[in-house]
Amino acid sequence: MNPEFLLYLAAGAAAGILSGLFGVGGGLIIVSILTLAFSALGFAEANIMHLALGTSLATIVLTSISSARAHHRLGNVNWQVVQQITPGIIIGTLLGAILAAHLNSLWLKGVFAVFVFGVATQLLLNIKPAPHRNLPRPLLVSLMGAIIGVVSSLVGIGGGTLSVPFLIHCNTDTRHAIGTSAAIGLPIAVAGTVGYIYTGVGVGQLPPLSLGFVYLPAFAGIAITSMATAPFGAALAQRLPVPTLKRLFALLLYIVGAKMLWGMF
Repeated sequence: MNPEFLLYLAAGAAAGILSGLFGVGGGLIIVSILTLAFSALGFAEANIMHLALGTSLATIVLTSISSARAHHRLGNVNWQVVQQITPGIIIGTLLGAILAAHLNSLWLKGVFAVFVFGVATQLLLNIKPAPHRNLPRPLLVSLMGAIIGVVSSLVGIGGGTLSVPFLIHCNTDTRHAIGTSAAIGLPIAVAGTVGYIYTGVGVGQLPPLSLGFVYLPAFAGIAITSMATAPFGAALAQRLPVPTLKRLFALLLYIVGAKMLWGMF
């Protein structure tokens, strides 16, 4: 089997487990691996981050379906919240994709690296928002969705890094926050994929088998294993010492962020 495709299979397996286990992290791993892979393959530097972000969001469409179904079976998804936040999510994610199309690859690398460092610090220090209030009115929930959508689109993730803390702050049980976040990832991924396909159409120097800023071979490889492993991550969240795993994952993210910053110079 093609070594490149094996790499995509491995990335998908890691992303599926992480998204099911923590409700965050899958997209961060995918973008990091794809950035390295696309550089090694000699893709045009100006398009590498855009392709990594667009392809990551495309794979999260399938990962989020698998992860959300697993969490739904465990009774962890608040579908009323998903319904309220989705309009803002769609608008914000589309706007984020359009904004990304106007930023060069170096800027996107910088945004991604800073975001990764922030996530790693939050995981390492186990920073959690205190549950201070109930969910706000639907309009404000949708507004928060727009903010989550913009950031998620710019860094190629399913939004769990932001939606999980938001839901916990609003007195949502942690497991329900993770499960609901998995479901929220679907409208983020769909809108982001559409946005990156649209903004990538007609862009020069894209590799063969690209659909806009979605690289189809990477999408296929990652999708195959991410859908299969996401339910395992959701099941592991019920059994494993998640705080210890989070610290290990944080250290990995610090390495990823440092590598991304180093690549800017």
